[in-house]
Amino acid sequence: MNNPFKELEIKGVFLARAEIHSDTRGWLCETFRADWLAGLGLERLQPAMGYVSLTNPGVARGPHDHRFQTDCFAFIGPSDFKIYLWDNRPDSPSFHTHLQLVLGASAPGLLIVPPGVVHGYKNIGNEPGLVHNFPDKLFRGWNRTEAVDEIRYEDDPNSPFRIDF
Repeated sequence: MNNPFKELEIKGVFLARAEIHSDTRGWLCETFRADWLAGLGLERLQPAMGYVSLTNPGVARGPHDHRFQTDCFAFIGPSDFKIYLWDNRPDSPSFHTHLQLVLGASAPGLLIVPPGVVHGYKNIGNEPGLVHNFPDKLFRGWNRTEAVDEIRYEDDPNSPFRIDF
């Protein structure tokens, strides 16, 4: 099997076009495979949990980043999202690189975002959209006893990380 992921202009950020397999019963889309990660040299990256969020049209989530967590997103519909990515890692060869992508119903995609890459997204479609995430760390740690691993920027008026409205 060929690995569908390609590294983007931000070091450590990988994108794969998700394949939707449809028939008369409906459809199926693989959103995670350990062999994909092994093909990228990311064997250590295994989901610790999974969740689905619903975002209403015109609503944004983020921007934020994580100190330790890698996010493994699946944007497969039923709406489209504009994704914003900024490399905020001073030791990265792509430091200060900013990318915008559109993923979702019109362009199903799987996106790996490592720690230190600021990210957020906005539902740009006309209906509520689902986002699946399979992060490699538990939210607030085992039994939710740790601090949240997020640095949030959306309420900082001086933040350089902005989602267009």
